[in-house]
Amino acid sequence: MAALIMAIIVLLLLIWLLSASIFVVQQQTVYIIERFGRFRRIVGAGIHARIPVIDRIAKRVELRTLQDKFDLSAKTKDNVTITMTVAVQYRVSQQPGRNIMDSGIYRSYYALADPEDQMKSYIIDALRSTVPQFNLDSVFDEKDAIAENVRQQVASHMIQYGYEVVGTLIQSIGLPRDVEEAMNSINAAEREKIATQSRAEAEKIRVVTEATARADAMKEAGRGIADQRKAIAEGIKDSLSTIQEAGVTTGEANELFTFTQWTDMMSEFAREGKSSTVVLPSDFKQTASMFEQMLAASEAQQHKN
Repeated sequence: MAALIMAIIVLLLLIWLLSASIFVVQQQTVYIIERFGRFRRIVGAGIHARIPVIDRIAKRVELRTLQDKFDLSAKTKDNVTITMTVAVQYRVSQQPGRNIMDSGIYRSYYALADPEDQMKSYIIDALRSTVPQFNLDSVFDEKDAIAENVRQQVASHMIQYGYEVVGTLIQSIGLPRDVEEAMNSINAAEREKIATQSRAEAEKIRVVTEATARADAMKEAGRGIADQRKAIAEGIKDSLSTIQEAGVTTGEANELFTFTQWTDMMSEFAREGKSSTVVLPSDFKQTASMFEQMLAASEAQQHKN
């Protein structure tokens, strides 16, 4: 019985030793192994063995690109304090050194305890030395250039700790409330100015077009009136010539023509006139004298001319 118990204990011990000594490293990951607290080796992806209790996994190092975000503040050239959300992509350098202790993986663990905090300090310093070179409007226009300048400055510092800064992005820029309201007012005023100019230009085009159309219409109307009067004059001339050829004197022809015009006017008025009142002589026997007065006025005008 005692032998069986001892065998079970030995078997369990062997199972524990085997499981403790065998380990698997995932892709894009490396392990830093220490022996009695001293650096021993770096192992990459795959299955590996170690001596239980004597060897330990000191650090699991991620080789994939990581990202952190930092909320920072800085002052522009025109003394406006702005807040910025900066995203930084970084990774552990896999560049080999002259020896294992010069490699980026070794330095990322043994040279720096808190890389994120150290990186934030460098970013703050880089932003506060770069942003004051630009006024507020230029910060928005040149944010990509500012981000690249920050990346270069931070990368030059972080590489000594075994980290490569892949990129920096300025994701947002926050303004003080009063500055933001002022900028919105300026933008709204500028848009209203453009809209007013557009409306004025459209109104100008409309007025010019209408005036041109009226001028053309009046021109055509005048041409039509002139043609109408010309046709009337030619008709009168032909009528008088026909009447005179019949042996009627000029005076009689004028009286007949005037009377004909008067009767035509009254007939037209009777057909289409919209007025309900018309002034007529009280004695139609005086119609001849009315014609005589019209002829006399016509003769007087001719003599005057």
